[in-house]
Order: sequence, then structure tokens, then C-alpha cells
Amino acid sequence: MCDTMSEKRSFLSRLMRPSKRVSVIRLSGVIGGGGRFGRGLEDAGVAELVERAFAPSRLAAVAIALNSPGGSPAQSSLIARRLRDAADDKGVPLLAFCEDVAASGGYMIACAADEIYVDDNSILGSIGVVSASFGFHDAMSRMGVERRVQTAGEAKARLDPFLPEKAEDKVWLQALQEKIHARFIDMVVAARGARLGETPHPDLFSGEVWLGEDAVSVGLADGVGRLRPVLRERFGDDVRIDLVSPRRGLFERLGGGRIRSGSADVGAVGADGAALGAALAEAAFDEIERRAVWGRFGL
Repeated sequence: MCDTMSEKRSFLSRLMRPSKRVSVIRLSGVIGGGGRFGRGLEDAGVAELVERAFAPSRLAAVAIALNSPGGSPAQSSLIARRLRDAADDKGVPLLAFCEDVAASGGYMIACAADEIYVDDNSILGSIGVVSASFGFHDAMSRMGVERRVQTAGEAKARLDPFLPEKAEDKVWLQALQEKIHARFIDMVVAARGARLGETPHPDLFSGEVWLGEDAVSVGLADGVGRLRPVLRERFGDDVRIDLVSPRRGLFERLGGGRIRSGSADVGAVGADGAALGAALAEAAFDEIERRAVWGRFGL
């Protein structure tokens, strides 16, 4: 009888004991302006998620499920700083779990975490800065199209893709990229510290990428592991893992704002043909740009 009562008390004690909680924020996509349909990651867009993730009591940690090929350096830095500040204010560890890719600005966000975990097939790194565009002036000339630009300020039309590229513009852009690159390097060194080794890998800051365990070996990550097993091993099998998802407004829940090419569903774009055509064109260019960024990593 005593053994039975003891077992019941033990069971009730475990039942009543508050379990540790870990909030999970999913950050996925290209970083920066998301175009007309808001598909990009931006600081303003993740602000509420971060606030809600760090709000619960009995919080043991916050985890980031990260999948991003990068994008805007400024937005990457802002998101990383928001996450780091929230973790420091709350006094809880911040853990990053990289999925397909955490590269360029995506890796900058990962550097906000105290620990970074990867899958065997995760791609990490690309610590560099890139700018890509097209030059259309020859094509326009062959078509008999003349580009006319009037500015107040000689630098106002710098890097115009419809005008011939100027050597001084290339020098200016290179200087800009080098400054951003130096800040990126400083952020990685400050975040990873001794884990990069006394002599970091010679290609670490060249824009090179590493896969899974190789990323661990050069100090870009702390281990190979999946989110739930790592959290349970660290905080116990009864850890409560809460996914913090964006709140959807009534209009979005009812299906407004959608646009799917090749279907009749144009959501809130409206029936006006010109507006719909412009929206479809913008969506197409957004998708091309998004695919190009992911494509740099074979994805």
C-alpha cells in the first residue's frame, strides 16, 4: 500500500512540476525586401515573433530553425542584433539549427546564437559580399532605343544598368563591398571566437561554403544535430517545445492577397487587367530573383 501511495505521489509530482519551455522561431527565405507579396525576411517582420518567443515564463532557451541563402546585409544585421539583444535581456541561451542553407546573411543571423547546429547536408558560410546586375545599353542601342537621364548630382545615376558601366563606379562599389565584408568578418570573429581556431581556415572569409561536419571542423558550427533531439537531450524529455508562428490577419485567413500564376485565384489584386498584369510581372521578377539567390547554392 505504501509503495502504491509513493508511486502515486511521485506521478503527481512529475505531473504538477512545470516543464521547461523552449520557443522555436522559424526564419526561412531570402533576407530583405520581399516584393509585393512579402516573401522576404525583414527585421520589422520578425519583431513580433522575437518578442513572443522570449515572453513565456520558465523559458529554458529560444531556438531558431534557420533556412536562408542571405540577402540584404542591413536586414541580416538588424535581425541578428534583435535576436542577440533579446537573448541577453532574458538571460537564456539562443540556439540556431540550420536546415538546407545558412549562408551569407543567413549565416550572419546564425552568428547571433550561442550555439549553431547543422544537418549533415546543411550548407554554411559564404562570408562575403556580392552585387550582381545586367548591362542593357548595347541591346538598347541595337534596338534604336536611347536612354535619357537627367540628374541633380553627378552620382545620382551611378550603376544605371541602361548606361555604360563607368570605371569609377566599379571602384566605388568595390570600396562599399569591402567595408560591408569587413564588418561581416568582425561579426563572425566576435561570435565564434576561439572556435575558429588560432589560425582560421584560409578560405573562411573568401565566400566559400562548407557542408555539415566540415562546417563544424572549421568552427562555423558547434555540432551536427536535429532540433528536437538536441533540445530533449539538453533540457529533458519533458521539455515543452513551442513553435512561434506569425499571426495572420482576418483578410489573409479568408484568402485575400494571394496570387497564383496560371490559376483563377488572384486574391485581392482585383479585376482590373492592367493592375493584374503589373502584379503578375512583379511577382515573376520577385520569383526569378529569389530563385537566383537560392541557386547560388544548388538549391
